[in-house]
Amino acid sequence: MATDTPTPGPEQREATEQAAAAGTPTRSLADENANARAQDIEQRMTDDERFSLVISILGHVPGGLAGPRDPRIPEDVENMSAGYTPGVPCLGIPAIQSSDASMGITNPGYRPDDEGATAFPSLIALGSSFNPKLVRDEGEAIAREARMRGFNVQLAGGCNLARDPRNDRNFEYFSEDPWLSAVLAAEQVNGIQSQGVVSTLKHFTLNCNETNRHWLDAMIDPDAHRESDLLTFEIAIERSQPGSIMSGYNKINGEYASGNHHLLNEVLKGAWGYKGWVMSDWGATPEWEFALKGLDQESGVQGDRVLWGKEPFTDDLKAAYASGRLPKERLADMVRRILRSLFAVGADRWGPPPAVDMAKHAEIALEGARQGIVLLKNDGALPLPTDQPLKIAVIGGYAQQGVVSGAGSGAVAPVGGFAGVIKIGGAGVMGKHRNLFLFPPSPLDELEKQFPQAQLDFDPGYTPAEAALTAKRSDVVIAFGIRVEGEGFDLPDLSLPWGQDAVIDAVASANPNTIVVLETGNPVSMPWRDKVRAIVQAWYPGQSGAQAIAEILAGTVNPSGRLPITFPASLHQTPRPELPGLGTPWGTAVTIEYNEGADVGYRWFALRNERPIYAFGHGLGYTAFDYDDLRLDGGETMTASFTVRNTGRRKGADVPQLYLTEAPGDRRMRLLGFERVELEPGESRRVTLTADPRLLARFDGRSGKWRIADGTHRVAVGKSATDLILTGATRLPARQFGV
Repeated sequence: MATDTPTPGPEQREATEQAAAAGTPTRSLADENANARAQDIEQRMTDDERFSLVISILGHVPGGLAGPRDPRIPEDVENMSAGYTPGVPCLGIPAIQSSDASMGITNPGYRPDDEGATAFPSLIALGSSFNPKLVRDEGEAIAREARMRGFNVQLAGGCNLARDPRNDRNFEYFSEDPWLSAVLAAEQVNGIQSQGVVSTLKHFTLNCNETNRHWLDAMIDPDAHRESDLLTFEIAIERSQPGSIMSGYNKINGEYASGNHHLLNEVLKGAWGYKGWVMSDWGATPEWEFALKGLDQESGVQGDRVLWGKEPFTDDLKAAYASGRLPKERLADMVRRILRSLFAVGADRWGPPPAVDMAKHAEIALEGARQGIVLLKNDGALPLPTDQPLKIAVIGGYAQQGVVSGAGSGAVAPVGGFAGVIKIGGAGVMGKHRNLFLFPPSPLDELEKQFPQAQLDFDPGYTPAEAALTAKRSDVVIAFGIRVEGEGFDLPDLSLPWGQDAVIDAVASANPNTIVVLETGNPVSMPWRDKVRAIVQAWYPGQSGAQAIAEILAGTVNPSGRLPITFPASLHQTPRPELPGLGTPWGTAVTIEYNEGADVGYRWFALRNERPIYAFGHGLGYTAFDYDDLRLDGGETMTASFTVRNTGRRKGADVPQLYLTEAPGDRRMRLLGFERVELEPGESRRVTLTADPRLLARFDGRSGKWRIADGTHRVAVGKSATDLILTGATRLPARQFGV
């Protein structure tokens, strides 16, 4: 492992540690003169050095896009990664090495000698925790494991909104809500950058479906875009100042995300004043002109050669520069942005690799799985008694081997390897990366630990009839339902594959005392829902998922997860019952009109008076909470305070949620705030939530301002978007602000 960077001084380290403890961004604490240094060093670079900095080379992936080792990657670079950019050691510029890392340091064949990384829960599972501190802890751990490998840029975190429950990549994003997604994404960025590693917020923007994503045109009203997906990025950037932004593959209103002048130059860098650099997604740069439209770095250049027949920033950019079509100042700006971000987090001042406590990281992964599991339904079946000689049937889902991981570039190879890898395949570039990955230990083994007096009988769910025989002779059934979801694909529907719905239905018919555990990255259709007594949404829970599932079922851990995405009763309730382009050959141009605009997820359901199976924010536990004494204060924004009380018999965590339900002349629903509260039985706590004023406002594209309407604004405090307990109203004066 080669690094060419000096050790940060004690004052710089102390400043970074203090910022991390305070929960504040560390964007300039390591070097308050990052901008000045970047400008000074850029002026001393040669043109060849400048051009070398604006491309990123994908490391060797056997059977992947990169092919054999690229000769542009020096032989002394041992750790292959998602992207390599040479440094300029004489000027103090480190080589840039990046890794996909939303759920841990990935390794899709790059590094055969790598012993594995901590496989954290999927981001949608962490989104279910509603716990910013937990997400920050995970970000810090990821960055430490990146440092030990020499990676100074992490391609994390993902904050696209979950607009469609068929998007196979939703597990890599936090939620369907702008505020929740922004707050959590910012903490992942802050955690990563507190360790001297650049974090990349992605995918900018409207990368909300995967079907023919390189040719997808996402159509949306520009003002609605500002109130939803763009607001997510805006708030996350303000709260964390990520060193880099990754653009998506898709077009937005006819212009590719990587070459969208309005979004990159006018909004991101203009209105928001973003100082970092914009990198493309891998294979998302068909034209060199994207450099004029706001793109600063072409990433994974071999991917562009595969998809578009050339590497534009390698093949065409120098010629454009020589002819004057690429202004010198623009090239300088591209370089300065990259340097500034490296300097701002201290990526140029690394010392020896840090000591990494993998056991501590495993604890973070376990806690993430525990807090992310959502108890959707419980008709008195859970928790199961641990002191009785029960006959427990464990059925399906490869529960004898491990828990499921999401597929694609986010998949993490755990320490010790996978429990199993089953090749699935599919069309397109990502087809070969569509696999069923299983993390050890197995749920079956962990259930045996939690229920030492029970007799556990495993059935693979091979056929409904065979599984029903096992269920019939048991006291209780734990049926696992799984689905492989991953980059490059969308789901045709919300059913479970391989006939699992039929198996669960047969099992529940044979034994009504059935508990279903779901390992998916999206909602499922649940035709058997009324037949089973409990449903547990475990998502893709990472390397410690089996233990967390067993602890929840046994009651060792009180479930506290809340849904970050709405579970529809059917796709007919969603804005697009039929997904455009689904089933068309790879390479087909697709247009998706996001006519729901800013009303994503629960907002759409509220606007249409639709009742989902399970609402955004929903989640049960083994204790109970009540709210009272709501007080509201108005002014430039709104502040709500109320009391939360644990009225049950055991300690637990609750997530009270504050919603706007109506503005003057405008019925709309917006999550204004939330707080995760842990309370002992009988304990109460006063919670105060202050709304970001943009959540109370509408964006006016004609003036470029946010506007709060004069008059009464109604709000509610609830346990979910449909379970509202306290209501109130306050008057806000008309207000115009921001850009």
